[in-house]
Amino acid sequence: MKEFVIQRYRAEVSAGTGRQTLLRIDDDGKVLFADNNAEAVLGYDANELLGNMVHQVLASREDDPFAPANRHRIESGENVLVTFRHKEGFFYTACLSLRVSMRDSDEAASARIIQQESSAIDPRLLRFAESAADFGVWELDIVSNQITWTEGLYRLLGLKPGTDIKPEQALFYCQSGQGRIRALFRRCAHTGAPFTIELNLLTAQHHKVRATLNGRAFKAGGRVRKLGGTLVNRTNEMQRDLARIQAEKILSATTAASPGLIAAVDKNLNLLHFNMPYARLFAGIFGATLQVGDNLGQLLEKHPNERHLAEQLWRRAFEQDSFVVDMPITQQSGEWPVYEFHYQRLTDGKSETTGAVVVASDISNRASNTGDSEYRYRHDPVTGLTNRREFTARLQRTMEEKEETAASSGLLYLNLDAFGDFNAIAGNGACDRYLRELASSLEIRSRPQDTVSRLSGDTFALLIESCTETDARKLADDILDLIRSFVFEWQGHQLQTTASGGLLIMSTHTPANPEQLLCQASDLCHGAKTSGRNRIHTAHAATPKTDDSISNEYVDQIRKALDQQALTLEFQALKPVASVAWGDHIEILTRIPGKGEHEQWLQPEQFLAVAERFGLAKRLDRQVILQTLTWLGDYPLLEPRLKYCGFNLSLASVLDDTFADFMASVLRVSNYPAECFCLEIHEAHATQYPDEVAVLCDALHHIGCRIALDGAGASVESYRLAAKLPVDVIKLDRSLMLRLGDDPVQQIMVEALHRIAQDSGRTTVATFIESDDILRKVRTLGIHYGQGFRLSSPKPLAELAPVAVDLATGRIGGSAQ
Repeated sequence: MKEFVIQRYRAEVSAGTGRQTLLRIDDDGKVLFADNNAEAVLGYDANELLGNMVHQVLASREDDPFAPANRHRIESGENVLVTFRHKEGFFYTACLSLRVSMRDSDEAASARIIQQESSAIDPRLLRFAESAADFGVWELDIVSNQITWTEGLYRLLGLKPGTDIKPEQALFYCQSGQGRIRALFRRCAHTGAPFTIELNLLTAQHHKVRATLNGRAFKAGGRVRKLGGTLVNRTNEMQRDLARIQAEKILSATTAASPGLIAAVDKNLNLLHFNMPYARLFAGIFGATLQVGDNLGQLLEKHPNERHLAEQLWRRAFEQDSFVVDMPITQQSGEWPVYEFHYQRLTDGKSETTGAVVVASDISNRASNTGDSEYRYRHDPVTGLTNRREFTARLQRTMEEKEETAASSGLLYLNLDAFGDFNAIAGNGACDRYLRELASSLEIRSRPQDTVSRLSGDTFALLIESCTETDARKLADDILDLIRSFVFEWQGHQLQTTASGGLLIMSTHTPANPEQLLCQASDLCHGAKTSGRNRIHTAHAATPKTDDSISNEYVDQIRKALDQQALTLEFQALKPVASVAWGDHIEILTRIPGKGEHEQWLQPEQFLAVAERFGLAKRLDRQVILQTLTWLGDYPLLEPRLKYCGFNLSLASVLDDTFADFMASVLRVSNYPAECFCLEIHEAHATQYPDEVAVLCDALHHIGCRIALDGAGASVESYRLAAKLPVDVIKLDRSLMLRLGDDPVQQIMVEALHRIAQDSGRTTVATFIESDDILRKVRTLGIHYGQGFRLSSPKPLAELAPVAVDLATGRIGGSAQ
């Protein structure tokens, strides 16, 4: 398709000063569009040209713009003189130039929108628009005092189009407000002030209609000559409002009559509704008075364990249609009533998740009975394993008995990866059967003296008594392998997943506080999940001083460093391993300064989990970026050298809708181009929140930043993410590098990821290169860049500064200040 600008040629008139017309012609020579000037220039009305071949208005075939001689000149940007044949039969010369050229197959993607002349609108189109949108148009001529209606307005009042009706009769259809309508018309006619009024109408068929009457004045010669406007049917909106009000009344009455706990939230955990029992119990436990609109995460900010559990449960509710879980009303120490929580997802008319509702019933009395009831009180009804209450009691006894023995024990906390997907595949019943079968396998694999428990939904725990650390680690790995290889067949579906775990090694000095120990193990499990899933993180149980006290100390140190903008920044270089590359490629690393000058810095493995737990991760990410850009601003000579500056993003920043705006604002005042900054998103976060990550990638690309997928290869999802996610850099996971030199499977996985990256034009980075063997293999596979202690160790950011040199003309390098 080509668009030509055509102008009659006169030797005495300069080009571009006469009247022009626009003609759009497809590759076959058929006229697709002609503007309103076609008749003045070509002699043909635009409608006469549409669908006809262009050679019908040309004097000869030699004048065809698609002829080889003309086409080459036009496409090179020249104006061409051609001879046209006027409708009246005479010939004239016109100057023809190319405005737009594209293949017909591309036309849909590059379609143009032009303003339609009101006089050219087909009356049938207006009638269709009025019928589809349920409105009508009216016009009042002030001079003749005559009102005209379109068909839509007649239909809206239930009248046959063209019915003889007077203005005063029309007002009778208004159930009220006739006097106000007359006043609005008079004011609009005298002052020109527009008006809008909501009306309750009664049609000719006695149907009630809610409508909006709009009007405005049209002036000519400085005086109001006409009034015009629309009458729009709002009945459907009124009915929806009435239905919503009625539903809210029913909901309020139902929840008020229910003795159980009822609450509903949106996807951001803002309270949509709750009943008084829920509000009273929440205030009694957490000391907060609830109001509609309050955010549960903020209300539980001082109770991080409760907040973490609540967010997990609600997030699962957003992902599944419904599920049931039995547990104490709170995870705080002490005896608390046991409730049965029914979670149900809320959706809109398009089946999109809008929130969730929970209904909880107190089942403590049911569980406190003797005999079989006693068993149910201490065991999970789905799997038959001990429940959280019994598990914490046994853990308490074990820790108290440890004071008399020197043997160590282990606490393995397990969470199934992506278990929520099973519900969508096979439903709740199949999920329960999967859990029962898996529980049986776990009991068989564990030792007779060990305790296996189902703590909640997809979370299990294993108490490993009287066991060395080495044996506990081996047993934990065996359990992980068992879950990985466990397959449950259900109606043609194979349900199979992995698990992430936290192994806590407990000694005689470990405090006998089961909830505190479970919290530590849960944090380890959370770290394993965010690091790529299908793995176990191990640590020794913290003493009371090194748990809450140290966490609080870490929080104070982090907050102090943030308030004083005093984070310690280091960088680690990325070195080209397969080809030569110019410039500095670095990743920014963060350390938290010690309390005193001689105290060691807090390393990431010490403070990252604490920052995430206490809601400081997002602020920490932003402070690292701000301090780095401020430092770079002092060294303008670095700007040509800096080719890559990477920042790791926490999950809080990945899910923060305002992060892209923050990056845009800080880069707007920086002298460094946006494309040299790369935001690194972990593979586990991209797997868990693919849509949110894709939106963030698009927003950061719009600014000009690059995005890296960090930890690629940690799971099978990496291949799909590497191919589909709009990222620029693929950073390979540490697990792929550890045995790359002698494990052919790892080599195949790395090669596959590298090939995917190359085919999509992305850069690959091999991390944790710690030996010559790994470096050689990385180089052989063609990986673009490498990172690790073998290539470069972390260094203070100050060492990146250009060296100051004093010349006769002045000093170059050093700080700009």
